[in-house]
Amino acid sequence: MQGTVKQFSEETRSGAVILDDGTVIPLPAEAFSRSGLRKLTFGQRVRFEVDGDGDARRVTSVTLATF
Repeated sequence: MQGTVKQFSEETRSGAVILDDGTVIPLPAEAFSRSGLRKLTFGQRVRFEVDGDGDARRVTSVTLATF
């Protein structure tokens, strides 16, 4: 999946991504830590894997999207 960083806290190393359809999915610290990235910024395009369905969905891995 691809989306955009909606928010990210360097302090907690967690945040949220928003799908192109407007759905917001949490980005937990564990998924960010596994990514090897140093930080994310608002508006950055990312690719990610999601686990769960509906309101229980959350990002399990994240990488920067390349075009």
